[in-house]
Amino acid sequence: MRFLRAVGLPFCLFVQSAVAHGQASSPIVAPGASVSRIVRFAAEDWPPFISASQPADGMSGAMVSAIFERLGYAVKYEYFPWKRAMQFGVASPRYAGFLAVWRTPEREKLCHFSVPVGNTQGVLAYLKEDGAPGATLAELGKLRIGTVAGYSNGEQFDGMVARGELKTEEGLNDATNVKKLLIKRYRVIVIERHVLQHLLMGRGFSKAERERIAVIDTLFRERPVHVCFQRTADGAAQQMRFNEAARDMDIARLERDYWKRLDQSLGTALVSP
Repeated sequence: MRFLRAVGLPFCLFVQSAVAHGQASSPIVAPGASVSRIVRFAAEDWPPFISASQPADGMSGAMVSAIFERLGYAVKYEYFPWKRAMQFGVASPRYAGFLAVWRTPEREKLCHFSVPVGNTQGVLAYLKEDGAPGATLAELGKLRIGTVAGYSNGEQFDGMVARGELKTEEGLNDATNVKKLLIKRYRVIVIERHVLQHLLMGRGFSKAERERIAVIDTLFRERPVHVCFQRTADGAAQQMRFNEAARDMDIARLERDYWKRLDQSLGTALVSP
């Protein structure tokens, strides 16, 4: 199994790097134009992707800010629990939308989705002392699986839960679920790989606790996250302008550089056996 790298230290120059890597001028506002307008988004604090605790509000936040800077906007992120972030982002006139969002058929009715602003990889986390729970989702049928309320975990997993083939219990957030895993309230939890690594390297968990946890990283496909612009005429126009500006930037390179610099800052922290 592969080495997993920890994330979470500052990446202070990301926005500046994002602008510098733009391949051409935006058709709307040229790079370097003064930023005089503000656009607001609701978000859940979900480090290292989007978080007030991260420089430039995390990887996805930094990417979104860099794209809007090309359009002459400054971005403000306001943080709430996930369900409230969704509600405010979809309905409040204060916000243009919310992020970072996995795309699902149900959410298509709520959002005008942006181009991807990051990629995620779900993993199944378990305690080494209990052994690996299984090699397929079907083998997890009798186990209590910790998930986060309101999160989508992919069509296959969500479908199996809906059909009663998997037993899940929803927690408030990822940090709570990791703590429940450590006290064996859950046999396994579903969590995004970078999020788990970030949590385990934080002050909330000891080295001994970190070393108890292993992951299976073959059960979930990589999925992009997006900005959900409100499903209104204004939201559609904002989405179109945002996506056009993003095409002038090497988004994939920005994301690779982000994780690479964070990886280099901490080195290998969590090993999957």
